[in-house]
Formats: sequence, C-alpha cells, structure tokens
Amino acid sequence: MLALMQQDHDADELADRLVQCARQAERLGNARFFLDRPPTRQECGEVVEKDACGKPVTRAMRLGKQKHVLALQCVDQVLKELWPAPFSIEQRYRYYPHARMVEAVSKKEEARLIAEGCTEELRGTLKPDVVLHADRNLLKGSIILDFKFPCPVENTPRWTVYGGNSIYVGSSQQHVYQEALGGEALLISPRIGITENPK
Repeated sequence: MLALMQQDHDADELADRLVQCARQAERLGNARFFLDRPPTRQECGEVVEKDACGKPVTRAMRLGKQKHVLALQCVDQVLKELWPAPFSIEQRYRYYPHARMVEAVSKKEEARLIAEGCTEELRGTLKPDVVLHADRNLLKGSIILDFKFPCPVENTPRWTVYGGNSIYVGSSQQHVYQEALGGEALLISPRIGITENPK
C-alpha cells in the first residue's frame, strides 16, 4: 500500500503517523465542544447554522471541517519529515474525463472565484485532501488520501458518491480520484485507520 516510500523511512511509520494525525484531530475537535467524549448521534445531526446559500449546516459538517484543518496541519509536518517526494495538500484540479486531462487550479484563482461568487466555474473540480507524488509531476498521484471524520464516531467512513448535480454522477470520489490522478486512493479515519474500502 504505502510501499512507495523511499530512502530510509519505513512505510509503516508514515502510515502510523498519518493515522495519529486523524486521531489527534478527532480528539482535539471533540474536546472543544464535548470535553472528553465524542458527540452523540443526536448532537451530530443538530443544525448549528446556515451557510451563505441558506443551506443547513449540521454539527457533523462543522466538526468535520474543523477536524480536517487540524489533521492537515499535522499531515504537513509528517510529510515534510517522512515523504521524500513532493506532495500537495488540498490542491484543486480540473479534470476533463473525455480527454483524460488534468490541470491544477492555483490557490489564488480558487480564492478569487470563491470571493467573486463564481463557484460555477469550480463545478466538477476535484480537491483531494492529500496527494503524494512519486516524482516531480504534480498532476499525477502515487497515493491520494482523503480524511473522513464520521459523526457519530461509530459510523463507517465512506467515499462520497457524486449526486445528480455532478458531472461524475454515480461515481465515487475514490474512482474519480484514481481515474484523474492515477495511483491508489485511500481513506484515513480515526477509528479504522487507513483503508481502501471500509467494511
């Protein structure tokens, strides 16, 4: 799985450290609101606010965003230490399935489009949490990692399946990530660790 590790570092150490990032983010994210316990199913489902478009935001959604930020800060440090090749964190890509072509969307362009409310121009783009590149080709991934923080914690982490408004309708994130970027797409969650397809 993570046998793409090179040089002096062991794949098991990298995998363990990445899972530790997920578990630490889970603990810290829950501690802000629930002290030493995870939220209940009812607490996860509570609507805590509405987004800019008026859609409800549940506690599970808010916690998931906060835990992603914590996890990715940790991942950045771990990869700088243990991954000898380049890596990308929350890089957005435009993928053209029929042409089998991928292009990177710069952080500056992404921020400008969001600030201008031009999110339609981001429709169909992909934004995996982490892409580990084996060489200097930043449009190809060796391993694609996506963090999932189920709420409640006993829920099984799952790849998102794109719905009717998506150009990838019916396909899973995992399938589209692998098709677009190559490599192996894996989930990381606090309870299960690293897996391809959680049971």
